[in-house]
Amino acid sequence: MQYSERPATAPSPAAVPHGTLPAMERIIEEIRGDLDRRIATAADRLTDRTLAEDPAYAALLGRAELRERIHHNLRQAVEGLVRSIRGLPVDLADARATGVLRAGQGLPLTSLLRTYRHGGRLLWQALTESVAAHDRTRLPGLLPAAAVLWDVLDQLTDAVAEAYRHTEAARSARDRERRAALLDALLDGTGAARGLVSEAAAQLGLAERGRFAVVVLEPGSGAGAGSGPGAAGEPQAGAGGPRVLWRIRADGDTGLVDLGGLPLDSVRELLAPLGARAGVSPVVETPTALARARWLAGLALRTAAGSTARRTVLLDEALPAALVAAQGELADRLRQVVLGPVLALPGEDCRVLLSTLGTWLACQGSTTHAAQRLFCHRNTVSNRLRRLEQLTGRTLADPAQVVELALAHAAVLQGGPA
Repeated sequence: MQYSERPATAPSPAAVPHGTLPAMERIIEEIRGDLDRRIATAADRLTDRTLAEDPAYAALLGRAELRERIHHNLRQAVEGLVRSIRGLPVDLADARATGVLRAGQGLPLTSLLRTYRHGGRLLWQALTESVAAHDRTRLPGLLPAAAVLWDVLDQLTDAVAEAYRHTEAARSARDRERRAALLDALLDGTGAARGLVSEAAAQLGLAERGRFAVVVLEPGSGAGAGSGPGAAGEPQAGAGGPRVLWRIRADGDTGLVDLGGLPLDSVRELLAPLGARAGVSPVVETPTALARARWLAGLALRTAAGSTARRTVLLDEALPAALVAAQGELADRLRQVVLGPVLALPGEDCRVLLSTLGTWLACQGSTTHAAQRLFCHRNTVSNRLRRLEQLTGRTLADPAQVVELALAHAAVLQGGPA
C-alpha cells in the first residue's frame, strides 16, 4: 500500500527543475526550528488519534512509546526529504526495522500503514504552515518539494510494508512447520512415546477428551494441492461441518477431524468435493488414540480399492475387507488358495469371472440384479458363477464358502488388478 493522497498541484519528481532544489533546501533550513516544534505537535496529535481510533495500537503500545516512535518517523521523513533534494538515497533502514518489529509484535499491517499515511499528511501540513509563518511569499517556492516529499513517503511506506510482509511470511512458515510437527506427533504416535500428546493437542486446539476421527486420502490424488486440504495443520471446515487439521503427506494426505457433536457420517459431505478415495477411522475420544485411528483409516482406504460404489469408506462399514487388509501375508495366501485357478485364467476370462463375483456379492446374491448391473442375461451370470464354483471348488450355496470367496475377492482388489 502506498500513499494515495498527493497535493493536486504537486509536479512529479521528474518535472522539478533542478534549479529549484537548492532553494527548497534553503527554505527548509530557514524554518528548521519552527518545523521541529510543529512536528512535535503533530506527533502528539497523531498519537492521540491513533490510540483513540485504533484498538490494535492501544493494546500494544503505551502513549509515550508510540509518541516517541511517531515523532522519530516524522523527523526521518524530513531528513529523507533533505537527502532526496541533495540527490542522495533515502535511508530506509529504520523503516525496515519498524516493519520487522511490528510484524513480530502482531500489529496489523493496515494499522501500521494507516499511521504512516496520516503522518504524511500532518508532515506536509506542518511544512506549509511553517513556511507561511516564516515568509508567505516563499510558499510558491515550496510547491516543487511536494512531489519530492511524497516520493520519500512512498519509499518509507514501501520499505516498512515489504519488511513486514517478509517477516510475516517467515513467521507463518515457522508456524506451519511447528503445527505440522505437532500433528505428525499425534498421527504417528511419536508424541505418546515422548510424552508430548497433551502439549501437542493443546497447541492444536484439541480438547483432552472429545470426538475425533482420522481421514486418509488416496496417495497421488492431487486433492491436497487444489480445493482440498490446506496448509499443514491449518484448520478448515465447511459450513456447519467439522473442523479438520490437514497434513499433506507422501503416503496419502491425512486429516484429523474434530467432530464435536456431529455424526461421523458428516465426514462424507466434507470429503465429497475432493473427488478422491478416502478411508475414515472410527470415532476415538482422546488424542492419544489418534495414531491407531490413522492406521485404521489407512485400512479403510485399502478396502476402497477397486470400488466404484463408494469413494469414502468408513472402517466400520467394511470390517471383513479391513481384516484382509490388515493381514497382508494371509491375504495373499487366501487369494491364491481360494481364487488361484481363476487368477490363472487368461486376462479377459479372469476379469469377467471376478467382475461377476464382485457384482453378485454387491447385489446381495441376486443373480437378477447382478445381470442388470452387468448388462447381460440372467443365465449368463448363472453360467459364469457355475464356472467359478467349478474352478474354485466352492459353492455359493454354502454361506461359509461365500465368506471365503468374498474375502478372497477383497484380497484380489486390494492387491491390484488381476
